[in-house]
Amino acid sequence: MEITMSQQPKQAQPPLEFIPPELNTWILRGSQTLLPWLLKWQTNISDIEAEGLNTLLELYHQFQEGKVRFLIACRHPSVQDPYCLGYLLWKLLPQYAKEQRIALKTPIHAHFIYDRGIPLWAGAGMGWLYSKLGGTSIQRGKTDLMGLRSARRLFLEGEYPIAAAPEGATNGHNEIVSPIEPGISQLGFWCVEDLRKAKRTEEVYILPIGVQYFYLTPPWEEINQLLGKIELDSGLTWDTEQPCNESNLYERLIKLGEHLLSLMEEFYRDFYHRPLVDFSVRSTVVTPEEDNPLGTRLNNLLNTALEVAEEYFNLPAQGNIVDRCRRLEQAGWEYIYREELKPTHKLSEVEKGLADRVAQEADLRMWHMRIVETFVSVTGQYVKEKPTAERFAETILLLNDLVNRIKGNSPFSRPQLGKQKVKITIGQPISISERQADYKHDRKVAVTQLTQDLQTALEGLIIHP
Repeated sequence: MEITMSQQPKQAQPPLEFIPPELNTWILRGSQTLLPWLLKWQTNISDIEAEGLNTLLELYHQFQEGKVRFLIACRHPSVQDPYCLGYLLWKLLPQYAKEQRIALKTPIHAHFIYDRGIPLWAGAGMGWLYSKLGGTSIQRGKTDLMGLRSARRLFLEGEYPIAAAPEGATNGHNEIVSPIEPGISQLGFWCVEDLRKAKRTEEVYILPIGVQYFYLTPPWEEINQLLGKIELDSGLTWDTEQPCNESNLYERLIKLGEHLLSLMEEFYRDFYHRPLVDFSVRSTVVTPEEDNPLGTRLNNLLNTALEVAEEYFNLPAQGNIVDRCRRLEQAGWEYIYREELKPTHKLSEVEKGLADRVAQEADLRMWHMRIVETFVSVTGQYVKEKPTAERFAETILLLNDLVNRIKGNSPFSRPQLGKQKVKITIGQPISISERQADYKHDRKVAVTQLTQDLQTALEGLIIHP
């Protein structure tokens, strides 16, 4: 039997090193030239349009005149978002500036913060490319001092503005913003402090940007086919004679969701001895108000999966789901990427074998966290509230990710259900400089308030068709 990369045993490795930004203008210009080709051949995106370009243009103009520093806080619903942000800065903004007869220095670009884990699944070449494009890496689950210092320096001194995804990871949803992390707000306040220490007068802003994907033609048949494949993989019967309409698809989706929930609940109840309710043996009829809705069952399951991983790594169940996922990811990395495996250290074969065993076990335990990470924003009501093709597709693709993880396959090769257009919505800048007095009075409260305001701003950019 052929062994896929995801099935190969994990081996202990040297610690993850910080990847510093090393902007190379030749590679930047080459990437700008190749972007239209990459969009055509590597994605299902056929068109990208932006609203509010005047705001972005004004900020870039003021940045280049030395009047402002700003951070682009961009929504992150899809792994294709970097293509869209690149197209916005490299194509749409220069074209708009030309139309408005405002001269901007070229190339128009942004430094950016990216998760140090991306090169682990996308390949080391991606880390190299991100570095050459001026990106700086960050480890999300710990106080990454080198990563923070680099991001702070770029915000203060970078040749370009800096961009980041405040949600921290993709959530697969067009119309739901995941709880955003406070690090972006803290970076903003640090930038104001650093400017004042340097006796500089620039104003500091965070610019919220929304990104959404819409199918050119609702891919109902493709949704039907993928749903049928997941049904068969999950042990359900797919009746190919049933009509492909919203009502029928919704019934099948709910049935599939309940079936997968039952399988996962049984998995954790029988093999991890967790006290999850067995809904298949309930004998009394209860009202909908008394019964556990799908969303409640899902939340209970996700909490259980996190507890299984947290117990292994001896971690407390503190914070929200995103906090717990980040902490588990970091704990797993510390078991896999070991200080004692640096080239300057020497381990015996037995010690290396034991380290590999720990790495394999950690990788298996992190699987539970990855399941939770996939469903962090699933509510159980998303499709019911608005049964659009986009919401059906998003939910079914997440279920497909789950099934692929369970089967031991990579979840990163997603099927493309149809051509999409992208709408980028540029919000209003949030002044951080104006909040500096609040920050001096109570730093924690000021960061929390700014984080909440950014969350509200990003939610306000969502287009509800």
